[in-house]
Order: sequence, then structure tokens, then C-alpha cells
Amino acid sequence: MADQTSAESTMDRDELGEYLRELAEELEGEGDASVPVGNKTVTLHPDREVGCDVNVDERSPMVGSDSETIAIEMSWEPNE
Repeated sequence: MADQTSAESTMDRDELGEYLRELAEELEGEGDASVPVGNKTVTLHPDREVGCDVNVDERSPMVGSDSETIAIEMSWEPNE
């Protein structure tokens, strides 16, 4: 079974920082992690070892505006 929950939103930098701090607190230590995604909360079961990929994309197009993107992907085998 494969479930996917996703949400897009816009928040100011302070709100984003707070969201990321709350996510970090959920991932620290042991046990389950509750992750808010849009109007839903997903309970995850992270293992002690977590793979983490960070990708930063900086673009200066010939036409249009500059853009910067950061993507953080974490993965693990569920610890249930």
C-alpha cells in the first residue's frame, strides 16, 4: 500500500522557521513523529538512521526573474 499526502502553502520566513523547528523536534529522539501536512497530521515511524538529500537550485534565466529553490528529502525504513 502506498499513501501520499502533500500540500502547498506560502508562509513568511518566521512561520517557515517555526514549522521547520517543530518538524525537527518531532524527528529528534525516539518514537513516532507527527507531521502536519496541510489540514492533516501524518504519523511517521522513523528509524534511528535517516537518509537525507539536500538539493539547492539557483537560476538566472535570460528572460523572466531569478529563482532559488531548496528541496530536502528524508527517507528511512519504518521502525514499527
